Order: sequence, then C-alpha cells, then structure tokens
Amino acid sequence: AAQKKLMAAQAQLSSSPAAAAAEPAVETRTTATQITRELLRSKGIAGLYKGLGATLLRDVPFSIVYFPLFANLNKLGQKDPNVKAPFYVSFLSGCVAGSTAAVAVNPCDVIKTRLQSLQRGVNEDTYSGILDCTKKIWQREGPTAFFKGAYCRALVIAPLFGIAQVVYFIGIAEFLLDMLPKHRA
Repeated sequence: AAQKKLMAAQAQLSSSPAAAAAEPAVETRTTATQITRELLRSKGIAGLYKGLGATLLRDVPFSIVYFPLFANLNKLGQKDPNVKAPFYVSFLSGCVAGSTAAVAVNPCDVIKTRLQSLQRGVNEDTYSGILDCTKKIWQREGPTAFFKGAYCRALVIAPLFGIAQVVYFIGIAEFLLDMLPKHRA
C-alpha cells in the first residue's frame, strides 16, 4: 500500500500541477487476502514464495549468529554454572544478540526486501534473482546500501528477542503448551 501511495505521488508530480491540485488522492486499503488472491491469480503458487531463497539467506545466518551469541552472553550472567542466569540477564542477552544478528544479516534483508517488492517505482530496478540484485545494488548504490535500515531493524529486533527470551525463561511457552489437550497415540 505504501508503494502504491508513493507511485501515485510520483505520477501526480510528473503530471501538471493544476491537475494534481484538482484531483484529491483516493486512498484504498489493500488486505493480505487481496494480495494473496492477486498473487495466486497472476503468478500462481510460485508467486507466494517469491523471495524464499533470499529469506532463507537471511534467516539461517541470523540463527547462526543469534543463538550462540545469546547462549554465551547469558552464560556470562550465571553466578553458578548449575543455576540459570537471572531473567534480566536473559532479557539483555536476547536484546544484544538479536540486534547484533539483525545488523550482521542486514545486507541479506535488503536483498530480500528488494526481491519481494510487488511493484516498482518509476526509477527502481527490477531483479532476476539474488545475484543480480546484489550486483545492481553494489554497482548503483555502493556497499553502504546494504546497511540501509540496519539501525531501525536493530531497534525493533532487540526488544523482540529480549522479550522472547524472558517468555522462555519464565516458562510461559511450556505452560501454554501443557494446557493443550494431549493426544493418545
């Protein structure tokens, strides 16, 4: 929806100023169901999985960085190896490990986001795959383009993973899973 707004604004800027002032922009909200239906209609089932390779390219290294870093940071907060670290240590360890992993894999996230864009703006590139996208970003925008949004992403990911670790630490997930009905085999 944000891309559509931007494209509409670009179209209005390129048309005459009088026409842009006379026609108020009509805003419609696109739902996830509408997007799914359109993707299935226009690109088939494969359209739903566009960018899967790039997503895996981001998520696998994220896990490789996050989990060992969290475990080692959390271990630093243990006073005794036989006792769990306090919950605040788990929270801080999750925040630091999450934000560090997010920044480390941000180049992969930029590539994934570019590949998954449904509509391109007037001056935006189209990409044929991960390597093509990487090459065009490097050549046209330089290496710093791979870290666009890294700071914001780290700010979002830090509390998310800190909270997730506290939820795990205090056993909420296990409690909820124990409430599910047990199936007998």
